[in-house]
Amino acid sequence: MQRAIPRLLAAVLAFSTLEAMAAADLIFYNAKVFTAEPGRPLAQAVAVANGQILKVGSDAEIRALAGADTEQLDLGGKVLMPGLIDTHTHPVMAGMASLRANLYDEVLPLAELEQWILEQDQAGIARMGDLIVISGSSSAYWQQSAELGRIFNQGRWAEQPLVLDGIDGHTGWANQAMLKRLGINAELVRSLDDKERGFIGTDAQLNPTGYLAETAWDRVRSQYPAPTPEFLLEAARAAVRINNEVGVTAWMDAAANAGDSDGLFEMRPTEQDVGVLPLYRELAEKGELSAHVAALLVTHPQSKPADLAVLDKVMQQFQGVPNLSFPGIKVFSDGVMEYPGQTAAMLDPFKNSLKRGELLIDPKSFPALVQATEQRGWIMHVHAVGDRAVREALNGFEAARSVNPTPVPHSISHLQMVNPREYPRFKQLGVIASMQLLWATAESYTEELVKPYVSAAAYQTHYPARSLHQAGAMLAGASDWPVSSPNPWNAIAQASTREGPLGVLNAAESIDRQTMFHAYTLNAAKALRLDQQIGSLVPGKQADLIVLDRDVFEVSDAELFDTQVLRTYFAGRLVHQRES
Repeated sequence: MQRAIPRLLAAVLAFSTLEAMAAADLIFYNAKVFTAEPGRPLAQAVAVANGQILKVGSDAEIRALAGADTEQLDLGGKVLMPGLIDTHTHPVMAGMASLRANLYDEVLPLAELEQWILEQDQAGIARMGDLIVISGSSSAYWQQSAELGRIFNQGRWAEQPLVLDGIDGHTGWANQAMLKRLGINAELVRSLDDKERGFIGTDAQLNPTGYLAETAWDRVRSQYPAPTPEFLLEAARAAVRINNEVGVTAWMDAAANAGDSDGLFEMRPTEQDVGVLPLYRELAEKGELSAHVAALLVTHPQSKPADLAVLDKVMQQFQGVPNLSFPGIKVFSDGVMEYPGQTAAMLDPFKNSLKRGELLIDPKSFPALVQATEQRGWIMHVHAVGDRAVREALNGFEAARSVNPTPVPHSISHLQMVNPREYPRFKQLGVIASMQLLWATAESYTEELVKPYVSAAAYQTHYPARSLHQAGAMLAGASDWPVSSPNPWNAIAQASTREGPLGVLNAAESIDRQTMFHAYTLNAAKALRLDQQIGSLVPGKQADLIVLDRDVFEVSDAELFDTQVLRTYFAGRLVHQRES
């Protein structure tokens, strides 16, 4: 009798499971299903119930779960996979930029640039108050500061403030009318210390040429008029829509407590710095936030552990907002690599200036900040472009491991140059490599604005995706939108080819698409600390799914680059469908 009780219990459980399985409300079959679970072969079909994955298996297994009201979709052999995840992006800022005059990194001849700006102004999308602001401006323009001045400091522009807002978020150019308004002149330059003076482009007499970087650039952005609530909400909606269109259903907002005009380079946040968080809350309340947002709050690179209490208070204001989570904080450890900025922290000096960039974190105090972050149950996400910035970030994480040996899924983003000594440390310390591999291309940014100024050895470590992967690092995909496109398919293909208009950027660091599929799914979910809810197709996880227009396992890299998402589902609900 005692043996019969377990059998009876097993039968009851099996029956109840079958009953639950029979409740499938959506079935995809005749598909090529990538689950993102390591070692699992492709499946044929997926069943969804109550917004969650019910079962993954063969067509026969899954179609047996259909009831009278089940919607069944024959995908005709198309690829079905988890919604993709971006581990470093600024989508609301990007949404705003998409609604304004935007060059999207295109470099126009200067005569054409002036005409284009006039057309944008005529169209009514170039002005912020009385300022003309052009978003998405390429760093290639900064070498032409004198030529820009000859056009935009006279005639119709003599009294009209004009700003070219750099696509990298760290640099820009302002004409003399704007510089005058800001009080940026030779007298100011002379009053600054060497570090701050280095952020302002000048001529031999210290007269500003218009080029500005980092905290000097923050002087410009701080003067932008505040956008209207209606414009902000439109931008937030655009951010969600554009991400869903390219198959992204979750992201890490890498500066969620910052607004459009807030300086980020050395931000000292307060409880009032809530950035774009109210917009996410409003979208969630309206049922329009069809994405998981893991919001990171920026803190000053040399914050003390006690300073984290301010960020905790901000997080508490937004607890309980659906689809909004707070995994931790964001820290800048350096700036940008490209000339003339060169604020990335390097082990070897830049050849032209003989300086090693700007290391923002203090190697002595940074470990204590990491440990305090972990004590609050948070992760730290570090902006690190140069090899010295990467090393010092890892040193901070290593110090934390000496206190608490259990790895915490911290992450480092950008990783433009990484010294080979650091490759194995990512695995050893459990640090995730968040990479924007759409940037791994031979173009003006890498060949003209970086290569002449760094050592040959350092240049060979440019976006070292394969080396990091082979050393056991967990790679996670990212865009840094609006710095570049939010489209993961472009980045996945680029990670393989590394081709650009000026050749191939270190072909030895090419990485295969299968690895990148994991980088944008389960690995990315781990970076967001949401891998128990999303990132792969297993029973119980949320049904965030995308249907693709081509077989991404078989097509060429060129065809992969142009992949289109036919359908995007968030929690089993259709949130994007591509028109025929």
